Amino acid sequence: MPFVADIHIHSRFSRATSRDLTLQELYRWGRRKGIGVIGTGDITHPGWLSEIDNQLADDGGSGLFRLKSEPAPEPIPARSGDARLRFMLTGEISSIYSYGGKTRKVHNVVCLPDLDSAHRFAARLERIGNIRSDGRPILGLDSRDLLEILLEISPQAVLIPAHIWTPWFSVLGSKSGFDSIEECYRDLSGHIFALETGLSSDPPMNRMVSALDRYSLVSNSDAHSAANLGREANLFSCDMTYPAIMQALKTGIGFDGTLEFFPEEGKYHLDGHRKCNQKLHPHESIRLKGICPVCGGGLTLGVLYRVAQLANRTADQIPSDKLRFRSMLSLDSILGEVLGVGPSSKKVQTLYMKLLSELGPELTILMETKIEEIERCGADLLGEAIRRVRSGRIHADAGYDGEYGVITVFEPGERERLLGQTSLISNSTNPGTKKKARTSSLVKNPRRPKRSPQ
Repeated sequence: MPFVADIHIHSRFSRATSRDLTLQELYRWGRRKGIGVIGTGDITHPGWLSEIDNQLADDGGSGLFRLKSEPAPEPIPARSGDARLRFMLTGEISSIYSYGGKTRKVHNVVCLPDLDSAHRFAARLERIGNIRSDGRPILGLDSRDLLEILLEISPQAVLIPAHIWTPWFSVLGSKSGFDSIEECYRDLSGHIFALETGLSSDPPMNRMVSALDRYSLVSNSDAHSAANLGREANLFSCDMTYPAIMQALKTGIGFDGTLEFFPEEGKYHLDGHRKCNQKLHPHESIRLKGICPVCGGGLTLGVLYRVAQLANRTADQIPSDKLRFRSMLSLDSILGEVLGVGPSSKKVQTLYMKLLSELGPELTILMETKIEEIERCGADLLGEAIRRVRSGRIHADAGYDGEYGVITVFEPGERERLLGQTSLISNSTNPGTKKKARTSSLVKNPRRPKRSPQ
C-alpha cells in the first residue's frame, strides 16, 4: 500500500525548535498531513530517548514503532494507506572535524532498527562528546568514523548524508564539504545508498552530477515544528517496515520518488550576503570572485553555485527515470495567498481544518483531490491556485544566505482582478496569466516529470 515517509525531523530537545514537538503532537500533525512513517529525530538525546522508551511500542517486529496512547482522532477522512502511522528511530549528527587540511562540517541522518541499538549507539557517542545539550549533537567525529560506529552497533543501521548541498553543514557544501561522497566516507562509502537533497535543491539539479546516479535521492522536512512535517517527503509502495523501506532505497523498487520544495524557496538556493542585502546568481558571483560588492567580505555561495561547480551533464542528458518527484507548496501558504492574509492567521487555520475535514489529509488535497472538489469546498481561487502549483506555474523570489525564498502563485494585483471575474476561472484553466516565472534555474528549460500516482 502506498505511503508517505518523512524521516528527518527534530524534537523539542534540539536548539531553535518548537516546544510542541512531542510524540503526541507529531502523531496529530502526521495524520493531518497524511504521512505514514515519521522519523523520531534526536534519537541520541537521553531525554527524548526516555520519552520514546515510555511512549512508543514495537510494531510487531517491523522495525517501526507505534504510539502506545494515540490522541483522540480528528474528523479527517483517511486516504487509502493512511490507516496507520508509525515512527522510525532516526536522528541527525553534526560532525565538525579536520580532514585533508580543511575544517569539515557535515550533518548526517542515522536510522536504527530497534531500541537496543539506539541506546547502545547513544552510549557510544556519549564517550566521544556531549549528547545532552542538543538533540542534534555536535561531535568532533569524522563522518567516516561515525558510519563505522553505526555499522558496528547494527549492520541494519543506515546513514544518509543530510541536505547534501547546504553551504555550511553538508557533505558537498561550498564552505566545508567535499567534492565527492567517496572522499568523505572513503572505504565505507559503499554503505551509502541514499542522499538527502535538502530544501534548496531538487532532483533535476542533483542529476546534473552523474556521480550521484547510483544513489536514491530522498527529501525530508527537517521539521523544527510539527506543522512543518511533510513540507518535503518520500513516496513508497513497499511494505511499511524498516527492512522494506531500506531495501526500496537500495534498489529503487518500491521507492516512488519525492515531494519537494520548489528549490528557490530554500534558504541557500542563490548566492549572496544577507547583511548587505546582496542576492546574486552564480554567474555574478563568479564574476565577483565570490566577494560581496558592498563590504568586500566573502559571499555565501549557495546550492545552485555548488551544483554548477560539480555538474558534468546538461538537463537533456539526465536519464528520465532519475526524475521521479513532484514540487509543491504547503496548503497554508496557498491559502494565505488566496485569502490575502498570513499563513498562520486564524482565517487560514480555520479554512485549513475545514478542508481537511471534508477532503482528507493535506498531501492528498495538494496532489490528488480533483480541482472541482477543491473548488466546492474552498475559498475563491483555491482550486486555480492548486492547479497552477501542480503544473509548476509559480513565481519565485529565491532564497539566499539563510533567508527563505518566497513562492507565489499569482502576480501582483492578479488575485484582485481574478476575484472580480471568477466566472472566467470556472470556464478556463488559463485565465490570461503569464506562464511560470521562476527567477533562477541551472538550465533554461529543465525537464519536469510527469505526475506519478502515489
